[in-house]
Amino acid sequence: MKLSARNQLKGTIVEVQEGAVNAIVKINVGNDNILTADITVQSVKELDLAVGKEVVAVIKSTSVMVGVE
Repeated sequence: MKLSARNQLKGTIVEVQEGAVNAIVKINVGNDNILTADITVQSVKELDLAVGKEVVAVIKSTSVMVGVE
């Protein structure tokens, strides 16, 4: 995966809280540092996100996106 965003942190999902429209995804990026992303429930389903899955948190400005290879 190649992106223009330079701030990419690999980590493991430790929690997914689904709401009606959005979901909170918590990612352990090492040393017990937890990054939290607010994404759509549709994205959670399309990316098949679940606890234990390894992902890449992509940080651009004030937004956090989650990517998988």
